[in-house]
Amino acid sequence: MYFVVTGAAGFIGSNLVRALNDRGIDNVIAVDNLQKADKFRNLVDCEIADYLDKQEFLRLLEEGYFDGALEAVLHQGACSDTMETDGRYMMENNYRYSLSLLDYCLDQEVPYLYASSAAVYGGGRVFREERSFEAPLNVYGYSKFLFDQVVRRRLPEANSPVTGFRYFNVYGPRESHKGRMASVAFHNFNQYRAEGRVKLFAGHDGYGNGEQSRDFVYVGDVVKVNLHFLDSGVSGIYNLGTGRAQPFNDVAVATVNACRKKEGKPELSLPELVHQGLLEYIPFPDALKGKYQSFTQSDVSGLRAAGYVEPFSTVQEGVGEYVERLLAQ
Repeated sequence: MYFVVTGAAGFIGSNLVRALNDRGIDNVIAVDNLQKADKFRNLVDCEIADYLDKQEFLRLLEEGYFDGALEAVLHQGACSDTMETDGRYMMENNYRYSLSLLDYCLDQEVPYLYASSAAVYGGGRVFREERSFEAPLNVYGYSKFLFDQVVRRRLPEANSPVTGFRYFNVYGPRESHKGRMASVAFHNFNQYRAEGRVKLFAGHDGYGNGEQSRDFVYVGDVVKVNLHFLDSGVSGIYNLGTGRAQPFNDVAVATVNACRKKEGKPELSLPELVHQGLLEYIPFPDALKGKYQSFTQSDVSGLRAAGYVEPFSTVQEGVGEYVERLLAQ
């Protein structure tokens, strides 16, 4: 029996493969699209049974090759570029692909865990898994939103677990291939190492400099939640964040101080970083106005009620660990 991880060479997917390996599971079929070939590096330290291109995997599913052979499908494969304007590509890659896998898993009664997104909430201020609070701002968010609606309709008749996770702002190891879509922590680290300073957006949308706030969740916690639900078999759609909104300033301060600690230098406060020119604010881009979530904070009551009780890392804890790993590379 095989575990399938789609998007396996990507950020969250490769962390899931590694976590399965840590459980002693190596019968993993890694599915991805290596058009961006550098992603292969995320799988170098992982043990897998086979690698399949996304299109080949879908063909084999249709031909019945995997019938009766799958333990679970952890579907992380998607286009995560919130600035992508090709709606046809986005809907095919995110919505239709997810739907094909859902149909198969329900037919074969295979547990199906998939990646949704906090982007379904758009510019709202309430982040609860209810239809009345969902209003995506871009086609990426809409592709995730639409699939969630299908899952809601199918769940009452499902004979196997279907579990969706609305990821908030995930950061951590194995994301370097994402380029401009990598996390704020990753960009802050590279800016500080290259220029000796970090750049954040200036005030916008009623927020002060660097005070736009997000629910930043460490990828290690994301993996723990996925594996918990893989074990429990509980279905539903759940927010996957910490339940805390922290400003971008917190990420910058944590990143710079983690680097300074490695350099044998003392920690600095936010005002001290700004005063010394280690933190700089740049104008908010016109291209993001009206398309940007200035505030996100997951309501995790549903996640807790479903049985997940472990604490989540704070920005200070998660970024500190992340920077240590980046420096070790």
